[in-house]
Amino acid sequence: MFTFGIPRRRFLGGAAALGGSALLATSGAGLLEAQSPGKLHVASNQYQWGVFYQRQGRNFNADLDAGLAEVAKSGVDGFEPGVSTPEQAERFGTVIKKHGLEMRSLYVNSTLHVAAEVDKNIATVLAVAERVKPLGTRILVTNPSPIRWGAPQDKNDDQLKVQAAALDHLGARVRALGLVLAYHNHDMELRNAAREFHHMLLGTDPRNLSFCLDAHWVYRGSGNSSVALFDVLRLYGPRVVELHLRQSAGGIWTETLCDGDIDYRALAKYLAGIGVRPHLVLEQAPEKGTPNTMDAVESHRRSRAYAAAVFAEPAS
Repeated sequence: MFTFGIPRRRFLGGAAALGGSALLATSGAGLLEAQSPGKLHVASNQYQWGVFYQRQGRNFNADLDAGLAEVAKSGVDGFEPGVSTPEQAERFGTVIKKHGLEMRSLYVNSTLHVAAEVDKNIATVLAVAERVKPLGTRILVTNPSPIRWGAPQDKNDDQLKVQAAALDHLGARVRALGLVLAYHNHDMELRNAAREFHHMLLGTDPRNLSFCLDAHWVYRGSGNSSVALFDVLRLYGPRVVELHLRQSAGGIWTETLCDGDIDYRALAKYLAGIGVRPHLVLEQAPEKGTPNTMDAVESHRRSRAYAAAVFAEPAS
């Protein structure tokens, strides 16, 4: 039976069983612009392909080559996989390239709030970074793991300090390799006055840690608040190097990226106004209540067209 909204980490755990040098230009603030002049690059994350496939009773990870052929068929320009090991990252990179796609970014899990596990996790992420740099990857996105899966517990102050220090150190090491580490959050990090979310950004050096803004998780985690989303933009907009794109209508994820609860035109205009051109990654996925009228290929085709229209030339 299909379960809507499978947690990203559970999905990536299943994926683990799978056996652009011109992309970035340094800005005056020492951060990075992720869009080059010319055609707007719009990528897709791996997560939603798994969810769309599951809705059809299929398994995206069962045949990576066939799955990525459909990704390419949808018209997106790149693919952001979720990886756990250097070997898995390299395999993704090979198949992604075969289908004419780019792997400008990837998503890698990390556990950084437990001091005894920090060194091991940092070593894994650095090994992934070294393996994928020759493949054209320039952005590593990470969302530090919760205390436990299923029913996450809130991290205490000591754990938050350990995690922020680890992120800063990891980011400095990644930067030394010529890549960018970007912090990603879901809704749980926004609980308790968003103490985990804010400390990961305020407790780190912007030169070492950039921000992957997942607009809808900020929106949902703030009680479906556009005010909170745009406050986050004002606070951390200059650190945004990547943008995850998902939309909802009445709080329920839509089947494609489109007009809805989040004003993406205003968001695009704001980022353009501060000189930020982030790497764009579609993450439009179905959940309970989402209409079921099309497959993943058609959803991504329409979503890419919408993203290109909104972000190519934001309205003045």
